[in-house]
This record gives sequence, structure tokens and C-alpha cells, in this order.
Amino acid sequence: MSTNTYCDGIRRRDFLKAGALGSGLSLAGYLRLAHSGEVQAAKAKAAIFVNLGGGPSHLDTFDLKPGAPDEIRGEFKPIDTKVAGVQISEHLPKLASHTDKFAVLRGVSHTLAAHELGSKYLNSGNRPLPSLEFPGFGAVVSKELAGQRDLPSFVAIPNTPQRAGYLGVRYAALSTDSTPKLGKPFNVRGMTLSGGLTVEKVERRQHLLGDLDTLFNGYESASGLVEGLDKFDEQAYEIISSSRARQAFDVTQEKSEVAQEFGDNNFGQSCLLAVRLIESGVRFATVNFGGWDTHQQNFVKLKDKQLPELDQGLAAMFKQLDRRGLLSSTVVFVTGEFGRTPKINKNAGRDHWPRAMFVLLGGGGIRCGQVVGASDEQGMGPAEGDGISPDQVAASFYHTLGINYEKEYHTNTGRPVMIVRQGSLIPELVG
Repeated sequence: MSTNTYCDGIRRRDFLKAGALGSGLSLAGYLRLAHSGEVQAAKAKAAIFVNLGGGPSHLDTFDLKPGAPDEIRGEFKPIDTKVAGVQISEHLPKLASHTDKFAVLRGVSHTLAAHELGSKYLNSGNRPLPSLEFPGFGAVVSKELAGQRDLPSFVAIPNTPQRAGYLGVRYAALSTDSTPKLGKPFNVRGMTLSGGLTVEKVERRQHLLGDLDTLFNGYESASGLVEGLDKFDEQAYEIISSSRARQAFDVTQEKSEVAQEFGDNNFGQSCLLAVRLIESGVRFATVNFGGWDTHQQNFVKLKDKQLPELDQGLAAMFKQLDRRGLLSSTVVFVTGEFGRTPKINKNAGRDHWPRAMFVLLGGGGIRCGQVVGASDEQGMGPAEGDGISPDQVAASFYHTLGINYEKEYHTNTGRPVMIVRQGSLIPELVG
């Protein structure tokens, strides 16, 4: 498990209505919900979110500017891809052969140049407010889409900047706190029986906790935190004793040649685990891949480590989701918190630049094999108008899952808040 320290001193671990008619709803009531937008035709039923913590350079990955001056263009050359007219970095050759499986969003733009604020924005689709913590994508998906009882709905590999926010801890992620290693069993603390822990011992602990619950029955009964912890306690037992959950996390069950496709590194094997989790029935998996805060030696770091690992792991993810028949029902969302400065600094690096960045969206419900939006000739900002906002990306993402992004939740103080406060759909993407 690695911990990155960003340039601004913030430390993060790699930064950091189904069944309605059957439960008594009348047809008329269903139609009213449909008319109000509460019921949507979902093309995806699960999601994988890849967080590129630190802010990857858009100009050296998916939005190159070969005609720009040297101090902006950089060292990398564009290459053709499977989709005619779409070019990406020469250091992403595997992804170049899978561009029919995702869309590249260019000219995504906002104004938050600090890591934590930018990350909160891109991981929730809501511009941060000091008075309210918005739930991340995984928490909302966990609330809206029913999962399997013996599986966690929201898994973070190894962790995530996404929080449950005002929804409460019951919708927080199960963080693995470590990443799989090629060819080695993967143990998740509290889920895999190890160190002498047995189901019998867990059951004895359950009885003890039950006695304590009786003793303190009613104390702080209105607390969302206590309610969430009760839920986690119950589900933890079901997961730890579930053979299906342990098998889902056991990457050694994959054929050697499949595991090697993802690469012998933390990111690649985390992508493999994410695919297995989605295949098993987990609704939302995040993969955290840090190291993109390249103020110094941008081109060396990208060429030698970041881009080869991203290329291999992400290409294998798209390939395996497709091969297993999961791509049409799984939306893949790849983003950092911002882009990087078009002008190269004196340390051969690029600095924070939220005015222009890229996002990848692929899989179910997405019109793939295209570029949506554009940055200007030097990658300074959107080519036209305000570009694409993180709010629009979030709204389109939820739409593919059949989640009404305009739906209102209520905070514990009764404040009504829409899932995405300023959202609208990107018609070219999900129209």
C-alpha cells in the first residue's frame, strides 16, 4: 500500500427502484414516477471508477497538440487509433486498439486547482461547499441500486477519495487497504479468515455485540452513524462467511495468461480485481492510481511508469469486460482531478491546470468510439464556450445507470439536495 504526498502537502493513500410493482406500488403510481423521471431505462447496472490521483497531463495522454510550440507540445507524439481520426499518446498503444470501447471527453473544465477540492468535485459531480459534504459516485450508486446481501455494494481498491457524505456511513466504501499481487492470494482484512480467526469466533463476537446492543438499546437511536455501523456489523459477518465473496476477491482463480494481461504492478492487478468484483455482482468498484502530480520530470515519469501501467491495465480491463459479456452493462469512468499546464515549467514538469482536462467514459450506455468536446489549439481551455463541466459528466454517468441525477435527497438536517445540483446531459454521449 502506497501513500503519496502531493505538492500542496495533502497526504492521501494514492491521494486520497427495482421491484417497485412487486412491493405494492400501483401501475398508476409507477406511471407517475416514470413521468417525473424517477424511472429510467438503464443500460448499465454496475460501474468501475478509475481515479488518477494527482492530475494527469491532458496534453501528454488523450489531448495532444502536435502543432503547438515546443514549450507546450512536449516530447510525445500522437498515434492513430482503432477509430479513424482519433489520436492519443504514442505511449498508450494498447488503449489505441480499444478506442471503440470508450469515448474521450476533451475540454472538460473547472476552476479548482487544489488537489482535495478538485478531487471532491470530480468524484461527486458537485462543486464542493464548506457547509456540506456531497456523497461520491459509489455512495449514490450503493443507495440507488440494490446489491447482493453477501457482497459489498461499493468496493475501493485500495481506497478512494469518495465519501458517503450526508448519506451516512452505511453507504461508504469497503476499502481493501491493499492491492493484489500477481500470482498471490489476496487477503482483505475482516473478510478473509486468517491468523486463526474462524467463523465460530466471529459468531461468538456477534453474540457479545448483541448483548451490548440490548444493554444500550435506544441510546442515540437517531444517530445515522450508529445505524450505519449496525448495518456494517451485520453485513461484515455475512461477507466473511460468504464463499461467493471470498471467491470474488481471489484473483488467483484467474488463468495465468489472463492475470499477466493486466501487468505485474499494483494498478494492473487492481483492474483485474475490479473486473472480478463486477462479474460477481458488486455494483461499484473504484481503482485508485496515484502518481500523476508531475511538477518535475513529467515526461520521464509518464514514459517510464505511469503511461505503460495505465495502458496495460486499462486496456486489459476493457478487453476482459468485453470478453466476459460485461461491457454492455458496466460503465467505466476514468478521470483525475484536473489537467496540467500547457507550458512546461523549468523543471521539465507541468503544474496544476483545471481549465482543461480529459475524462474517459466507456461501456454500457455510452456512445463510444468518438471524441466529445475540444480544447483550444494550445490546450489552455475549452475551444468553445465553457466546455464540459464535471457536473455534466456526472449527470451523464448517472443517466447510464438509470439514476435520476435531479432526484432530491435530504441531509440529516432536512435540507433538500439534488444528486447533481448543476447537472445536464451531454447529448453526444448519451443522447
